[in-house]
Amino acid sequence: MGEIDGATLIARSLKQQGVDYMFGVVGVPVIPIAFAAQREGIKYYGMRHEQSAAYSAQAVGYLTGRPGACLVVSGPGMTNAISGLANAWSNRWPIILLGGSSDVSQHGMGAFQEAPQVDAAKPWCKYSAEVDRPERIPYFIEQAVRSSIYGRPGPVYLDLPGDVIGASVDEETMRTPERCPDPPRSPADPASIAAALAALKTAERPLLIVGKGAAYSRAEDEVRAFVEATQLPFLASPMGKGVISDEHPLSVGSARSHALQNADLVFTIGARLNWIMHFGLPPRFAPDVRTIQLDIAAEEIGTNVPAEVALVGDARAVIGQLNQALQESPWEFPAESTWRTGIERKAQENREKTQPLMDSDDSPMGYYRPLREIRDLLSEDTIIVSEGASTMDIGRQVLPNFKARHRLDAGSFGTMGVGMAFAIAAQAVHPDKKVVAVEGDSAFGFSGMEVEVALRYGMPITFIVINNNGIGGGPSELDPEKILPSSLLPNARYERVIEAFGGKGYFVDEPDQLRPALEEALNDPKANLVNIMINPKAQRRPQEFGWLTR
Repeated sequence: MGEIDGATLIARSLKQQGVDYMFGVVGVPVIPIAFAAQREGIKYYGMRHEQSAAYSAQAVGYLTGRPGACLVVSGPGMTNAISGLANAWSNRWPIILLGGSSDVSQHGMGAFQEAPQVDAAKPWCKYSAEVDRPERIPYFIEQAVRSSIYGRPGPVYLDLPGDVIGASVDEETMRTPERCPDPPRSPADPASIAAALAALKTAERPLLIVGKGAAYSRAEDEVRAFVEATQLPFLASPMGKGVISDEHPLSVGSARSHALQNADLVFTIGARLNWIMHFGLPPRFAPDVRTIQLDIAAEEIGTNVPAEVALVGDARAVIGQLNQALQESPWEFPAESTWRTGIERKAQENREKTQPLMDSDDSPMGYYRPLREIRDLLSEDTIIVSEGASTMDIGRQVLPNFKARHRLDAGSFGTMGVGMAFAIAAQAVHPDKKVVAVEGDSAFGFSGMEVEVALRYGMPITFIVINNNGIGGGPSELDPEKILPSSLLPNARYERVIEAFGGKGYFVDEPDQLRPALEEALNDPKANLVNIMINPKAQRRPQEFGWLTR
């Protein structure tokens, strides 16, 4: 053993703590860390913007259960990544942001890109610290990784001064922590398990809401067994889709509003009663709805609606407890009930209203026909990334998910610009799966240059842009004297962006062009982009309620 430099020690410590993926934009002083990461067996992906790097790293955290690393330079490099921290904070996803910073010896002197980076990260992080000496690198990294995955997951930040990165220490004097184990799966109070089942048995119109917390905890087998044992209807949150297949006969996705508004008892499984679930309040929920809440964080219990039963613990462990109790004393909701038949009747009504839109040959096209054509060509194993307001919302209705963690979207923070980075992360983690990113034209514009990353690393992602000329739709022709704030350049040829880097682009503006272009794109061994023009005035099918309970 001899001396080891700080960059190598950072990379080795990350690898030891189970961090296998790193995304970043290199520069002074972090360049040596990226090279060291590759030497230590970490898969490094150079992104085109720090914000995208942070989005990719947190998606890895969600997909794998261990944080992805995001490596950025000091000052503006670090602040560019703060949106990524905020998105991970809102989604409760693990990520470790590594920010280069000015030398410790120059602190307070107005050094190059000197900034209060630890303080800037703190509002969004579970843990934020500056590494003060190279010999303490393993300690800080173990603490950061553990903080990111234990309890409620979330982002962490480590500030890495240039002189700490470049310093060398004697390996023989190092104290290296053991690998942080995967977080313990905490069970709920057995009395609460009994109380939850007792409450479900008294409900006339029960509804399960399955959230991305269940997906994160790998609870899909347990949740499926619970649903099939109890025969309870369920609704998936946007990223809870696939924990149980959207095609399962007990899914109420096609009658979402009816089920929420009329349920007399709701059991949330790793789902929060936030804006996505309309806060659990009228008019989207019954005024006197009863709730059972399962969450890893005790402080989430009772948010917006008092909980009748609190199940605090890991979703996989707690649903396992419920399944064990049901094995000992079986119970299921009656197959013949006005609740079940009412849901199915409403679902059928909604399907009948939507089907003509999906089959329409209108030109210019609406949203539904392209999404239906995409749906018909995707396998059940496809990972779907979706963003863009109407593109994402309608896509959630039309594009089914069959497996857990096979849908990534704007999430709890409603963040636009995540799609390209999420698709790259999904393909990095699952190189054997097909990844398709369905983007609104505005959403694509946030990070469209990341298509170069997909081509550089040989990722056969299909990017699909649903193009309506603006944010919520734009003009067919631009009036230079009055460019509306929501307008984008009409008929923009986004497919040519990927052609600049050697990928194939497709321009589609008629319904009969959809299937040939999509079939060819989905079978292309290289990244490609399909730009689909739709009617700028196209909207989703009229809804009884808008978001936010309005």
